[in-house]
Amino acid sequence: MAQAGSWVVVGLDNGGTSNNATVLDASGRFLVDRLVEVPSLVRQGPEVAVEQLVLALQNVLDVTGTPMELVRGIGLDTPGPASADGVISSKGATNFVDPGWYGYDFRGALEARLGLPVVYNNDGNAAALYAHHVHFGERAWEHSSVSAIVGTGLGGGVVVAGQVVKGAAGMAGELGHVHIPLHGLLEDGQPLPACNCGFYGDVESVASLTGIEKNLLPYWLSRFPDHELAKVEPAGKAAKLLRGYAENGDELALAIFEQQAKAIGRLFTIAANFTDPSAYFIGGGVVEAAPHFREWFLGKVREHTLLRDEQREVATVALVEDLDMAGARGAALAALSEIVGR
Repeated sequence: MAQAGSWVVVGLDNGGTSNNATVLDASGRFLVDRLVEVPSLVRQGPEVAVEQLVLALQNVLDVTGTPMELVRGIGLDTPGPASADGVISSKGATNFVDPGWYGYDFRGALEARLGLPVVYNNDGNAAALYAHHVHFGERAWEHSSVSAIVGTGLGGGVVVAGQVVKGAAGMAGELGHVHIPLHGLLEDGQPLPACNCGFYGDVESVASLTGIEKNLLPYWLSRFPDHELAKVEPAGKAAKLLRGYAENGDELALAIFEQQAKAIGRLFTIAANFTDPSAYFIGGGVVEAAPHFREWFLGKVREHTLLRDEQREVATVALVEDLDMAGARGAALAALSEIVGR
């Protein structure tokens, strides 16, 4: 690898409200250790959004005192669905509602605007890549991992030998839509959980904020009709308040989060039998929770991840580090790998 200061790549994490950026030098050292954000303005359409990414690039270069001439490539991540090469779904997406986004080549447009190579990953894959590299360090290329990122939906990624597995259509690592066995996870009489994608009984239908709002909280409030959250409207607001109740030991909230932990544990159990990874990472809101609750949740995931003795001796279940910066950093690592590999 080249020496520090000889050249850099920039990681750009595009989100629904903001763009976060970072700079990674040729030696693999990040030049910024905090969020460096500008508004993303994605709801104003592609042309505005591309210019906001250019602004994010210029801003982080100013913050780090890095000349534009040293930038050799860009790593970009966005929410999906999008192709492996950064073309937004022909039907748009939650963050890309303007019709101009339908089938838009986001990566290609940014590359043309900057005149620099742009390497694309979806946001879940970028976070998974960062989790893998920060955990294994210089030995990242010797290991594989699976990451589940719990948010509004459930994202994540699969990393093999230090590289994200993208798949033929760019849809590998869509862990939220893996079907899991529900026997012993759901209570007697609890309705089959539905996912926004149209599936029933996938991981996201349980382990996501949407899963809480649509499926878990309505059922558990029927069991606890006098609970304070029964009076909170709309349901989405109540779902967002749930973690605070869990941190305070609330019985209803802990029951819901235990079901989520079981779902993730079952996902990891499936992964153990087709990738046998060295590590299983969990990210999302639970990472930002109070330490005692975070450790309780992680313990429940470990409890419900069924590994053979040989696997348990060599694998770990851990949290994604620096979650708010993981997307930009993972995007930068992907760009660095692409450039070094040329």
